[in-house]
Amino acid sequence: MAGEKLALANINSLRSFEVIDKIKAELEQSCPGVVSCADIVIMAARDAVSLTGGPRWEVKLGRLDGLTASRADSDAIMPSPRANATTLIDLFAKLKLSVKDLVALSGSHSIGRARLYDDQTVARQQDAAIEPQFREELMRLCPVNGYQNVTGGLDSTPVVFDNLYFKDLVVGKGVLNSDQTLYTSPETKAYVEEFSRDEEAFFQAFAEGMIKLGDLQSGQPGEVRRNCRVVNGSPAAAMNNYQN
Repeated sequence: MAGEKLALANINSLRSFEVIDKIKAELEQSCPGVVSCADIVIMAARDAVSLTGGPRWEVKLGRLDGLTASRADSDAIMPSPRANATTLIDLFAKLKLSVKDLVALSGSHSIGRARLYDDQTVARQQDAAIEPQFREELMRLCPVNGYQNVTGGLDSTPVVFDNLYFKDLVVGKGVLNSDQTLYTSPETKAYVEEFSRDEEAFFQAFAEGMIKLGDLQSGQPGEVRRNCRVVNGSPAAAMNNYQN
């Protein structure tokens, strides 16, 4: 089954699933068939944020792992790095997530790295909102027709969860189009400016958004899988009915 790992927004991007596999293996030794892979992924996301300096929030537990996987379903709900603010707002609205949720959750790009492909490199080169010196840095890192297995930080502090991501957007240093568009769009600009000034406001909004995101349900049947590898990143794994 081709699932979320192979979705257009994720392909050749998601990594470190061996960490999830290790956690699952140890849990299965202690309490087999109790903790789902979906719950592990949600808790790992929370802990990754907390351990890099960001907020911590209570994660609701009891998700089931999906029984099927669908790349098409994932492509329909996964935000594209090429998307503009209008597209992102519409996508989040379908999931009953607000514009504030969109901007705050985009702050997850405070940590991590990204790879630009040729079409994205050309788009960034032509984007008038990009700060000129930063544009030159991106062109050197990811030249058109260059080696495409090179990554760069998503913000100025890619291993620290902070509000530098938003400060970078304000000065035209968004790595992805889906990042910089949040500052150039009037619907989202005010939240970018607020979070760039007030890190605590960003942390609170991010935690609230993650709780909402974790509450999304697919409505599909599921079970607690004994091995996370077979789940293959199904969207149903992250958005399934709660056991309790």
